[in-house]
Amino acid sequence: MDDLYRDYILEHYRRPHNFGVIEDATSSFEGSNPLCGDRITMMLRINDGVVEGVGFTGRGCAISQASASLLTDEIKGKPVAEVEAFRADDLLDLLGIDISPARLKCAMLSHETLQKALAEADETAPAASVPAERAEA
Repeated sequence: MDDLYRDYILEHYRRPHNFGVIEDATSSFEGSNPLCGDRITMMLRINDGVVEGVGFTGRGCAISQASASLLTDEIKGKPVAEVEAFRADDLLDLLGIDISPARLKCAMLSHETLQKALAEADETAPAASVPAERAEA
């Protein structure tokens, strides 16, 4: 079973989903892991409180790139509130393999970068475009 998950990770590394620049992104953030050199830039296109488009670019180890590929698949088309609630443990579940403590920062780079891109989106969004349920919170 471990080989199946390793193949799954390698497939997302070799052919990452949602890899590329989104020209009309409403938010983006570049995250890095200085310990190993992994880099990910996460781009979001948010419209009416929904993540309509998501893309990433970057370079790094198989785990960091596969993590970003899986994460972008998971959040595309979902309400921002649901994406904001997506936890690091949820991403580890998507990866489906045990991650050593030394590789945990690699696996979590995409999640951390996404959270910062969402925070940037909140800061730049005009008050009128914030959905009512978020404006009241």
